[in-house]
Amino acid sequence: MSPVPEQRYPGVPELVAAARALAAHRPALCTLDEVGVSRAGRPLHLLSVGHARRAVLVVAGAHANEPTGGSTLLALADRVVRERRLREGTSWHFLLCADPDGASLHITRAPRSLLDYHLGFFRPAGDEQPEWSPSVLAPDRLPPETRALLGVIDALHPYLQVTLHGTELGGSWVQLTRNVPGLAEPFGKSAAELHIPVETGACDAAGWAVSGPGIRVMPERGTGVAYPSLPDDARHSTWYHAHRYGGLTAVVEVPMWASDLVDDPAPHPAPAAAIRRLASRLLRDTRQVELVLTDALPRLRGPEGPLLRAAKWGLELAPGLASDWVHTPPADTTMAYVGSVDAFGRRLPLRAAAMLLRVLRQAGDPAAPELQRLVAAWSAAFADRFRARWVPVEHQVEHQSRTVLAAAQHARELSE
Repeated sequence: MSPVPEQRYPGVPELVAAARALAAHRPALCTLDEVGVSRAGRPLHLLSVGHARRAVLVVAGAHANEPTGGSTLLALADRVVRERRLREGTSWHFLLCADPDGASLHITRAPRSLLDYHLGFFRPAGDEQPEWSPSVLAPDRLPPETRALLGVIDALHPYLQVTLHGTELGGSWVQLTRNVPGLAEPFGKSAAELHIPVETGACDAAGWAVSGPGIRVMPERGTGVAYPSLPDDARHSTWYHAHRYGGLTAVVEVPMWASDLVDDPAPHPAPAAAIRRLASRLLRDTRQVELVLTDALPRLRGPEGPLLRAAKWGLELAPGLASDWVHTPPADTTMAYVGSVDAFGRRLPLRAAAMLLRVLRQAGDPAAPELQRLVAAWSAAFADRFRARWVPVEHQVEHQSRTVLAAAQHARELSE
């Protein structure tokens, strides 16, 4: 992995300051409202541009470790203000950060390597993630960030909700709660122009309908799931709330580091054997982190914080997921799919180890140096295996912005 030039993602205070400046510059067109507060009391801000009843809602920061969305949101808001045609019959609404508490804990704003990225890594446990919590919690237990997001959807009735996601290493792809015909062509063209690979075999979407290369349509509620062990189900997330009002959700994924191995549609020569090996490695790597955790827990004092909760949650997912891979293989056994399983299997224990490392370093625990060596080795192996190459931030933002605008155009044609 070659060094990355200094390229920085804005934090939540910078997003809010930029949105406030835009609203002050065009007060007749823009408003910035506080639509809720986080569990820690941080405000959630909604920037609105235009006044038409037909609405698009764009959500950034649902996952703390996926920082591109904030930059994309600002670029889109500025473009909608400047280009009148984008506001013709449509108002645009931008939730600046769905999880400001999480964003405050993911501290790597200018990652220069996968190791650098992981040394400041944070992604909360599933029941603490704003979009995912409805899939694992009863309605009366939802966190305030989720209630705020649902309230925005209830108020706007968006014909399209776009939530901006990403990955540290891989390719770009789109998840849809309903099919949007015509989206695949501009999505693929944009990715090609910006040298961003299209992820054609994402294991997150195993068994989903394919609308085009890199475009997956989620199954309807009531159908089976690819990985039964996972506690969260996308069909019970906030993504489906827009369906109450005839709308749909598009989840636009873009990588920080790209891998040209994620778009290979060729059949894998021995998928079952490969997936068994990957499942075994997932269990082995998870066990290494669990041993460190078990050894260190008696030395850790005080209440369990979000980093430790998230690390434990990730480790708990591994046994069931490994079993799912082996015993419920999907029909998609391409090179891209097996590569996606490979990446997921590296990602899960690496993230847990990275968050546990932060806990141990803060506590001055003697196990921290050895765990840091493990995080460094796994980060390097991940980058080497997938031939990671940095995607310039401006390309990440441009591709995500283009995809949002194309989704808005084609989804509007469906709603008319």
